[in-house]
Amino acid sequence: MLQLNTDALMATPCDEEEDNMAMLCCHGKNGEMFMLSRYPDEDEVELTWDYEPSTLNGLKVTLGDTTLLVELAAGDTDALGGKDCLQISHSTAPADMSEVEETLQNILKGTGTYIRA
Repeated sequence: MLQLNTDALMATPCDEEEDNMAMLCCHGKNGEMFMLSRYPDEDEVELTWDYEPSTLNGLKVTLGDTTLLVELAAGDTDALGGKDCLQISHSTAPADMSEVEETLQNILKGTGTYIRA
């Protein structure tokens, strides 16, 4: 399992300037970059890890107050350098969590699984 520590998850449920794309991203303390994004008219989610994008189906994402767990389908492990799971520890402000939750729901609707822990 890969692990990433970040100060906060940055979320945009619907970016009108980017054709209504939903996007969640964060930067790790060691310069790593993680991003999930999806346009409303696409069936697949784009996952970017360390600036390398991959297009995926069947993601499972569990959001907790201080963790975000991203689990990949068996055939998609190349998106995380051979790992099937990424655990992100975050300190996102409670006031921002509803936006993070809405963004993840928009990204995963119909193509993945979203769980609020």
